[in-house]
Amino acid sequence: MKQRSVHVLVVLFEGVQSLDVSGPMEVFAGASRFPGVSYRLRTASLDGAQVRCSSGLTLVPDTALADAPAPDLLLVPGGPGTRTPAPELVDWLRVHAPRARELVSVCTGALLLAEAGQLDGHRVTTHWSVCGMLARRFPEVRVDPDPIFVRDGRLATSAGVTAGIDLALALVEEEHGRDVALAVARQLVVFLRRPGNQAQFSAQLTAQTAVREPLRELQHWITEHPDADLSVEALAARARLSPRHFARAFQAETGLTPGRYVERVRLEQARRLLEDTTEGITGISRASGYGTPEAMRRAFVKALGAAPAEYRRRFRSQPV
Repeated sequence: MKQRSVHVLVVLFEGVQSLDVSGPMEVFAGASRFPGVSYRLRTASLDGAQVRCSSGLTLVPDTALADAPAPDLLLVPGGPGTRTPAPELVDWLRVHAPRARELVSVCTGALLLAEAGQLDGHRVTTHWSVCGMLARRFPEVRVDPDPIFVRDGRLATSAGVTAGIDLALALVEEEHGRDVALAVARQLVVFLRRPGNQAQFSAQLTAQTAVREPLRELQHWITEHPDADLSVEALAARARLSPRHFARAFQAETGLTPGRYVERVRLEQARRLLEDTTEGITGISRASGYGTPEAMRRAFVKALGAAPAEYRRRFRSQPV
């Protein structure tokens, strides 16, 4: 097999998140151990000087950005340092990012690319905590807060920290096939099963926790009883509120309507059962509150772009 070497350049700066750097680099380095696969990894900071990560770890770059060869894949990690970036770093990205064959950001690295004008008109994601800020500051960027990573042409963006590993594995799979990506995942003792459109968080973590105890307890009860009657009327009765008052209070305190929260809980339950059990589709649809396989199929296609059977085939839990 003819080996084509991919030059990867990782940008370093003060306050970078170390896992955003090391996670993808370990994936590419692991893939390079296989015949026909070669990722040449280099790191660079503005002046070639060492940088201090958000954790206190010190990283020593290979070179200065000005001296770095043009990469095939330019990777911009995140971290607190993306909030107040050096203007020279943004200027460098504005000039050099368009020249890379593939442009990748991990976590809040998307903020740096947005500052450099590289995300306009693109669908992107980033760490859930800054999705709103990114959308407000850069209205030309289409921010999707839900997926763990998004591929839009030559641009790939990921959510927080470990999602960078998922994205790197997906890039390896695109380039070299599932077997290589699966072998790398095995070496890193992770699962090769998270699709890009998997939600960043579970339903309970996505929603805010209600302040009032009756609503907070109801959130937990919904999670534990996805197959119950979870209509607004039934939930309002359990919370001892009128349906109208309950719906307004629930959304005000959790950030989601009751119906949206229930949808996420049921989808999460069904996904978990498909991934971790051998239960049939009909049984899972009932246990998850969908009632029928067809209702569950519609929910999966809408949210994940795949029917339950296809989802199970692709993402069934198998320790690798």
